[in-house]
Amino acid sequence: MLKEITFLLFACLATTFAQSPVTCVKNAYPPNPETKVPWFTINLDLPPEERWKEVAQNRKEQIRNLLDKFKEFVLDWGSFAKAVINFVDDDLGGLDDTLPYPFAGELRGMSKYSGLNLGEVVLFNIFYEFFTVCTSIVAEDPKGNFIHARNLDFGLFIGWDVRNKTWEVTEALRPLVVNLDFQRGGKTVFKSVNFAGYIGILTGLKPYVFSLSMNERFNIDGGYIGILKWLAGDRKERWMGFLTRSVMENATSYDQAKGMLANTTMLAPAYFILGGIQTGQASVITRARDKAVDVWEMSKIREHPWYILETNYDHWQKPLFLDDRRTPANQCMTNMTQQDVGFAGIFNVLSTEPVLNKLTAYTALMEVKTGKFETYIRYCKDPCFPW
Repeated sequence: MLKEITFLLFACLATTFAQSPVTCVKNAYPPNPETKVPWFTINLDLPPEERWKEVAQNRKEQIRNLLDKFKEFVLDWGSFAKAVINFVDDDLGGLDDTLPYPFAGELRGMSKYSGLNLGEVVLFNIFYEFFTVCTSIVAEDPKGNFIHARNLDFGLFIGWDVRNKTWEVTEALRPLVVNLDFQRGGKTVFKSVNFAGYIGILTGLKPYVFSLSMNERFNIDGGYIGILKWLAGDRKERWMGFLTRSVMENATSYDQAKGMLANTTMLAPAYFILGGIQTGQASVITRARDKAVDVWEMSKIREHPWYILETNYDHWQKPLFLDDRRTPANQCMTNMTQQDVGFAGIFNVLSTEPVLNKLTAYTALMEVKTGKFETYIRYCKDPCFPW
């Protein structure tokens, strides 16, 4: 693992300093129809144990493959790795009863229909809280329509394949990407794109109400502290994915969603990117574990009050020079202009390297006022930025 990281750092440094000015991609949309993600329905009227049956049975082999890859990564940690894996297999499943309704039942159902043990399913739903490196954009077109789009990049430093120049976990994730239509009484409550087996929400749309995406926030008071407290019995803090799921199900307005995301105590810090339906109604909520430390409103951005953009760094600070996706994304948004805001224009921005990179698993495009939702599997062909 150390050799892999060292190799990547040198490769990244070389690429950074050799990089030519950004060339914004054009005409990338629509992408190849074969990359379009399929849909499944989650019936919220069913008992929690039965809601994920179709997804679990359809993708159980792919979920097993991903967990095997993750366990290979854990084994690189050293002599205590087997004890960690044994804890997952033997003890972690017992923690499902500590989770609020309906999540414990849904995890048990996922275990039943995928054939995985419950501890592995709980682990599967934990590790998304820590390795999500993303770019999210909310933009308003001249007519007041909001487009919320994001690249989800996942798997940093988890299994770099030197021969194929790919991230092993990212490769294993792509077959798991599914669109979900959460319904109650036969009507859509909200839509999301998920990795099959994960019951929380990283990217979601409540048609005609709001849209939401979550980006990882790197912070010294990070999620590992929250996890340790939770394992030790302190259960006051919420899992990020369960909070976002509750927001998508229960919030009935942009303002209510913003309040829930800003004020609920969580296990891990995060960025919540929220879009609404009224002019100027978009924000980035920068979260510590206990509360929001900043709420950045799109309407107050003097340089571009028509869009807001977040990667994985506080907007008032410069991004890490090895991981600057913000600058090229802003450059391409500026070049695009508000006149061309739409699925095609923003897909082009999210197709420009290094915004698109070796970690990118999917690109999601959402329009709040129409409920339109599209997701595409992404691949970045060589030469391509590692992250």
